[in-house]
Amino acid sequence: MNDEFQDCPDTPGHVAIIMDGNGRWATRRGLSRLAGHKRGVERVREIVRACPDLGVRWLTLFAFSTENWKRSEAEVNGLMRLFKRYIRKEAAKLVEEGVRVRFIGGRGRLDSELQALMATLETATAGNDRFNLTVAINYGGRDELVRAAAALAEELRAGGSTPCDEAALERHLDTSGLPDPDLVIRTSGEYRVSNFLLWQSAYSEFAFVEKCWPDFTADDFADCLAGYGVRERRFGKAI
Repeated sequence: MNDEFQDCPDTPGHVAIIMDGNGRWATRRGLSRLAGHKRGVERVREIVRACPDLGVRWLTLFAFSTENWKRSEAEVNGLMRLFKRYIRKEAAKLVEEGVRVRFIGGRGRLDSELQALMATLETATAGNDRFNLTVAINYGGRDELVRAAAALAEELRAGGSTPCDEAALERHLDTSGLPDPDLVIRTSGEYRVSNFLLWQSAYSEFAFVEKCWPDFTADDFADCLAGYGVRERRFGKAI
């Protein structure tokens, strides 16, 4: 549960967001699904910039899941172009504003240009510590656990003395070195986790918001944080 990362029990240091509803938002307005994704990128900028002032030090965004490849080729290709455009356009600002960027998920299926942009941004921001942004692309919780288990098994086969316990597996997760999310937010009125941070969110609080992601503002985000502040987290202990 990474208690050493928690500064104040009333403020979620790490928030993870399932940014759902871009396509539905656009369809209801007679727009293309890609138009909804473009609007969603604007919300990413707004929420990222709001986090430091609200006391959030880590933000993880679910941008593209392992299941999203099932969508139309046009939508998938459009999303990949948006990812590249976002990195190119925002890289300098992220560096300047002290944001450290990490990407999680299997990169092998992504095209080489996107992989290179991701790696370059991670390197350029590696020394930043004002705020931490993690973006999940081609990410699935089950896929992450399979890859982590395989890596741990290989370590043990190679003669490693690491005990086979939770800490050993965590070291091989994509999120190794990051705190578990205190709060997971999902937009668009859906009530499920959709294969997101399955291991890491074991004791997270959840907030489900009716608004679709393109309508989710910094004020809505602040409301979710305020709601978290009145909850009681026990982590299995009796109080």
